[in-house]
Amino acid sequence: MRTLYLLPGLLCDAATFAPQLEALRGAYDVRVPDFFGFDSIPAMAASVLLGAPERFAVLGFSMGGRVALEVLRQAPERVTHLGLLATGAHPRAEGEEGPRKVLTDLSAAQGMAALAARWLPPMLSEASAADPLIMGIATAMVCRATPEIHARQIRALLNRPDASVQLSSISVPTLVVAGEKDRWATPAQHEKLAAAIPGAVLKVIEGSGHFVPLEAPAPFTAALRDWLAE
Repeated sequence: MRTLYLLPGLLCDAATFAPQLEALRGAYDVRVPDFFGFDSIPAMAASVLLGAPERFAVLGFSMGGRVALEVLRQAPERVTHLGLLATGAHPRAEGEEGPRKVLTDLSAAQGMAALAARWLPPMLSEASAADPLIMGIATAMVCRATPEIHARQIRALLNRPDASVQLSSISVPTLVVAGEKDRWATPAQHEKLAAAIPGAVLKVIEGSGHFVPLEAPAPFTAALRDWLAE
């Protein structure tokens, strides 16, 4: 059975991909690693490779997309398919540290529930933010993390490698996915990302914000199936 790694984003766990885990069960060996213990993107990637089979497909969501690119950089001969979801390849932007510090200060001072209430609504489409089920799943997931985990993962993101230099050399089937309503990682950003990767397929998921696997599970899973069939 082919192995597929789904790499979670900031403060995320397997709940992000619950619809895909259910839909792909039996067809693929789907694995969602835990990045709560790490404070660097290269260390996260190395942990994936340590437990992975010789050949596997990998798709990363948001922070996990950075990890997926680093997995490919560290072991290009082992990756059969690359997926990049609601993410980017650029290094830390000027001024990025300030807004992220506001949120780490919030989680440290008031806890993860307060962070979820501030951080999640802008990351979702307006419809999803008003959906108690989606908000409940996302809030519970964030609250399973801690302020210390939050601080570690933000350090990883602020010190992330510049993956843009490797895009033109990617030769495996690559899927790039964006949510139409994503205000953090916009469709325009993903158009540039896909254009830089030879043969990459771009899918913009209508109506979805940043959390595509939860907000639009059916079209996202269909895109996964098409990509894995290449």
